[in-house]
Amino acid sequence: MSISGSSGVTGDAAVPAGRNYLLPLTYAAVCLVLFCAVYYPTYRIMISFWEGDDYNHCYIIPLVSLFILREKRAEFAAVETRHSWSGGGMLAVGVALYWLGELGGEFYTMYLSSWCVLVGMVWMYTGWNKMKTIGFPLLFLITMFPFPGFVSNNLTLQLKLLSSRLGVFILQMCGMSAYREGNVIDLGFTRLQVVDACSGLRYTLPLIVLGILVAYYYRTVFWKRLLLVLFSIPLSIITNSLRIASVGILYRFWGPGVAEGFFHDFSGWFIFMVSLALLLGFRQLLKRLFPDCPQEPAEPPREALPVLAGRQRGAGYALLLAIPALVLLGGTAALSTTVDYREKTPLKRPFADFPRQVGEWSGGRQTLEKIYLDQLGLSDYLLMDFHGAAGGNVNFYVAYYESQRGGTASHSPASCLPGSGWEFKTSGLVDVALRDGGNIRVERAVMDKNDQQLLVYYWFPQRGRILHNLMELKLYAFWDAIVSRRTDGALVRIITPVDRAGGLAGAEARLQSFTKAVLPLMDHYLPGRSGK
Repeated sequence: MSISGSSGVTGDAAVPAGRNYLLPLTYAAVCLVLFCAVYYPTYRIMISFWEGDDYNHCYIIPLVSLFILREKRAEFAAVETRHSWSGGGMLAVGVALYWLGELGGEFYTMYLSSWCVLVGMVWMYTGWNKMKTIGFPLLFLITMFPFPGFVSNNLTLQLKLLSSRLGVFILQMCGMSAYREGNVIDLGFTRLQVVDACSGLRYTLPLIVLGILVAYYYRTVFWKRLLLVLFSIPLSIITNSLRIASVGILYRFWGPGVAEGFFHDFSGWFIFMVSLALLLGFRQLLKRLFPDCPQEPAEPPREALPVLAGRQRGAGYALLLAIPALVLLGGTAALSTTVDYREKTPLKRPFADFPRQVGEWSGGRQTLEKIYLDQLGLSDYLLMDFHGAAGGNVNFYVAYYESQRGGTASHSPASCLPGSGWEFKTSGLVDVALRDGGNIRVERAVMDKNDQQLLVYYWFPQRGRILHNLMELKLYAFWDAIVSRRTDGALVRIITPVDRAGGLAGAEARLQSFTKAVLPLMDHYLPGRSGK
């Protein structure tokens, strides 16, 4: 017998509509609380990066994504909700990335983890068809994550060097005498240093973000959109080089005021607006050169379809689907806040006790400036210049970290030395013979700067292992954090000049001799595999 009334429905459909939203809202609220419990420390670090000039554009990215989601709300509602276990795979990947980043000391992995967890939960509850309708605003959120430290440092360095080269080229084309030494431009009457603030990273990243948005609203074939995004990269580099060249040109007339203060900030803003205008102009050029073929009008949005009880299995099935997300997030939140996986391991002895005499080598202690100490976040360090009895000088540097985390981990010399003008010419691994008959394999690099050369040995002693690259550092830090609750490690770097008398062979013999002499001493300072 039917139930009469204005609704004209029977059975479960007669339940007040407001109750249909009780379960998803409860599920969303609980997941949000657990999500915040897990990722609050990570997002606090992320927002601290946003406060810097390179990433301050990231503040608006979540707002832009929300705006696009609002635009798509009708299309999203018109697609049938189909709960799916497939999103559980993305959720599991997100949790795995969280622990890889948490124990390996890399925040970018944890940023990606939060995105995967968010997408996985939405996918599980709404289904793939609904996910496709909001795919762009979800993908766009990835652009708000700051790059890993070693990627950001290398990118900044390469952009500085490239902008310096192009700036010098432009100055020379304008008839000025300009000479580049690393990221320092010598104009004869003054020297301009292209610092991190002028690297172009703070123009390149937001311009790429804008390029993505312009391409999204540019209704055309994919290759044109991709070309528009790619165009933003050389555009930002070239316009930043023009800015550097303009400083060199105006410096002669207006003095140092053009390189700092109001003019410096205004020129940066002006160059960015010019870049945006050129980006929009390039889009118009694509429209003229490659006009789109007329397309048939798209089908009107479908009306919202009823949920099929046979496919959805009711509210009980949705609750069952929510259990894995709640268990994974709840377990991760509990473990991350109650278990200490970063036990700090101190040096066996402080580097202040390191001897000034190492075999036939006599040394003098040096100190790092506070600005570098603040950036590196060292637990302890050793910096000494040694002179051999047979002649020749060696610079010896050791950086130690009791616990390596995102932003406080070993830095490769490959990303530090080129900033002062030194360029890697060759690199690879070389064996150093030890006194006990064994050998150790270390990274070897030859650095060039004008008519000078340096020979560099470096390696990463990490809890009894000798590692050679940053990827190994992250993976072993993750493993050791689980197995032995340790993430300590060090960087050892030894440098000697290549003189004309002995050449590269003489420098090689000098580093081999010093490394062989100093390695036994390091065992008295750096913790081994057992932590002692």
